[in-house]
Amino acid sequence: MLSESDIKDAVFWACQQEVLAPKPGNVNVISDGHNMVVEDFIKSARAIAPIMAKTGLTVGERILQSVQATRQVVNCNTNLGIVLLFAPLCQAIQYCQSFDELPQRLQVVLKNLTVDDAIHCYEAIRLAEAGGLGKEDEHDISAVPTITLLEAMDLAKNRDQIAQQYVNNFKTLWDLSLPALTKAINSGESVEWATAFAYLKLLSKALDSLISRKQSTALATKVSERAKQFVIQIEETGNLDTHFDALSLWDKELKEKAINPGTSADLIAATLLLHRFGRLLSFNGFQYHEAFSGRH
Repeated sequence: MLSESDIKDAVFWACQQEVLAPKPGNVNVISDGHNMVVEDFIKSARAIAPIMAKTGLTVGERILQSVQATRQVVNCNTNLGIVLLFAPLCQAIQYCQSFDELPQRLQVVLKNLTVDDAIHCYEAIRLAEAGGLGKEDEHDISAVPTITLLEAMDLAKNRDQIAQQYVNNFKTLWDLSLPALTKAINSGESVEWATAFAYLKLLSKALDSLISRKQSTALATKVSERAKQFVIQIEETGNLDTHFDALSLWDKELKEKAINPGTSADLIAATLLLHRFGRLLSFNGFQYHEAFSGRH
């Protein structure tokens, strides 16, 4: 079982690796963007790590306190999506003796979300001043919710990838991004480049919901198709860093057009957290289950 210190370190590590990876369109080591810089994300990671690791909090409390802590160190929305994804994962991992238990424990956490969790989450979203949410006739984010957080996420699942994860037990991570990350790391890639590959793989398979909501589905489709081209090229050559110049150019193009595949980045941060949890539990005497695409 992981300690608070283990979970705290894992949260910071995952956030740090996500922003350090050369992921086109996001704030990263290639360049800053979207009126944010890498250091904003590092400060935010440092702020949320102890809260995510703390015992005795509900998922909703974990979300709200993390956003409150973030707003004390940065004046922008650096990590709302990350916080929403990390909270149930950090809740569930506290009860796991082995990594294999996490999907089932996570399912229990999600099914037991309450109206209070939704109230705290809605408050956190308003505080983060997230953009592109739009208005809904029922259970709008500006209102006080009267449904559970899981029910709220179910209503949003068709327009938001993070909401989808709450409803499907983080299926996208288990089935797509974690296997891609693990495969790249096992093949000898650095964590940063493996992260970039997993990001491109995810973006090639699923339209980024932030782009779809803030701009258009057509634009999100074009971004996905470009990511698919990169994945094909990378898999053909078997070497990610040879594509650095092309990725840098695409990164510049996306930022010049204010296109940010931000939800995909959030999902990759959560994927990194899963990877770290698995490694930590393996080091503590347990092993990744082979069913999850050859984790090590």
